[in-house]
Amino acid sequence: MLNTRLVKDTLVKRSTLLLLLISLSVVLIIAVGLTVKSIPLFEYSNVFQLLTDKVWAPMKGSFGFLPFIAGTLAVTLISLAIAIPLCILTAVYLTEYASDALKNMMLPLVNVLAAIPPVLYGVWGVLFIIPLIQLYIAPIFGVVTSGYSVLAGGVVLAVMIFPIMISIMVEVLQTIPYELKAASLSLGATKWDTIKHVILKKAKPGIIAAIVLSTSRAFGETIAVLMVCGNVPKVPTSIFDAGYPIPALIANNFGEMMSIPLYESALMFSALLLFVIIFVFNLISRLILRRLEGGLDG
Repeated sequence: MLNTRLVKDTLVKRSTLLLLLISLSVVLIIAVGLTVKSIPLFEYSNVFQLLTDKVWAPMKGSFGFLPFIAGTLAVTLISLAIAIPLCILTAVYLTEYASDALKNMMLPLVNVLAAIPPVLYGVWGVLFIIPLIQLYIAPIFGVVTSGYSVLAGGVVLAVMIFPIMISIMVEVLQTIPYELKAASLSLGATKWDTIKHVILKKAKPGIIAAIVLSTSRAFGETIAVLMVCGNVPKVPTSIFDAGYPIPALIANNFGEMMSIPLYESALMFSALLLFVIIFVFNLISRLILRRLEGGLDG
């Protein structure tokens, strides 16, 4: 009987290890596959030139990825600048101020946003956000624009990452012990002082984790951003300039114009570039989270 238990335990241990290795190997296979497909482009031009060249003209043999990198970063940063403060304040309100009835009504509505197809966000951006930027926001700054811009992409993307960011932040804030809040209030701190100096400080690692997960999704969002960014391969110098994020480049061109030499390899390199950006971002974020968690434990 004891031997049977030991055999079962060993089998479960080895099978779970095998499943772990399979999961990790998927990431490795993706990276290797994209790298192999990108080799023809590496033979044609060095990586530094590909990353720093501003000219994207495949017909002329110019494959500059800087406009796409800049477009991806611009849209993502704008979306985070909009989403982070709104989501933190929303999560704080729902956990600290809202009644149970309001909380039970609002949280399902927030989750409904996650179920809306991305193309509908894109249509909403085209019908409402772009005219708003073109007719009302840009004229305030003396700018003439079509509305198709990195700002429009950032606004649409911010709304798309609201559900995941708010849901995680609410869960994180709900885990803060009541004793910490009570101790702060008993010392004479106001409700808002307690939120700023106790609750948000204690929840900082979880809030950053929510931002990291949301940002990872933002980097790879395609259809909605493609519909409102303008898709012009130039480095945006203003939030009212059109942009061309990497996912939009892949979605727009994959399967077409493959007769152009090195075009497929260039698209594979753009996918590899997006993979590396997300991987590096998550790695840096994990290091920051470890340091924060270590500081709080200390």
